[in-house]
Amino acid sequence: MASKVRSTPTECFEGLRESGILHDGMMCMVGGFGLCGIPEQLIIALRDSGVQDLTCVSNNAGVDDWGLGLLLQTKQIKKMISSYVGENEEFARQFLSNELEVEFNPQGTLAERVRAGGAGIPAFFTATGVGTLVAEGKETRTFATPSTGEEREFVMETGLFGDLALVKAHKADHFGNLVFHVTARNFNPDMATAAKFTIAEVDEIVETGELAPDEIHLPGVYVDRVVQTVSEKRIEQRTVSS
Repeated sequence: MASKVRSTPTECFEGLRESGILHDGMMCMVGGFGLCGIPEQLIIALRDSGVQDLTCVSNNAGVDDWGLGLLLQTKQIKKMISSYVGENEEFARQFLSNELEVEFNPQGTLAERVRAGGAGIPAFFTATGVGTLVAEGKETRTFATPSTGEEREFVMETGLFGDLALVKAHKADHFGNLVFHVTARNFNPDMATAAKFTIAEVDEIVETGELAPDEIHLPGVYVDRVVQTVSEKRIEQRTVSS
């Protein structure tokens, strides 16, 4: 079986324009939470590819000069589907000046939309957001609770499935089996399943067979290419004692 390992982040994108995966107007799923577990070098390579009018699905948009903030600087993102964006002043500026379209989601709803998309589920109903701006323009239904018969209103949310997913893991083998490091796992496994093509940026690559089956968090069948990088792993808000 051919190795999925590539030498550089840029090499991971080779041939993707010709295959139709990488194109203007595409939807890109990006793992991470704040700056924790973001595929930082792959984001730089995506920026350097010159692709435009991106719809990015990510919990947040990095900071002004790192993560997806780099793509906001170059105006390559047309729309963000996200949950929290409070650390990015450029994001706020573009949103308030109508330069950037934003679809906000409750965080759990965003996670489930991505998971559903990866599982082939086109839509689901949730009670989160009913009666708020989140539910405007969306279908709602009333369901009875099986145990009590009590009726409750739910809003329909659609699954999310993109053209390309960029994720960060701690360890991979040549088949693309991934191991994540504690909280840096966050949105990454779900994002990896919810796209036509997935690239993983990792700290370490081992030979296929070295990872114990119970150690693997995401099977390599979901991963198309892998690259080893040295991450900066910046901290958004550093608090220290005197």
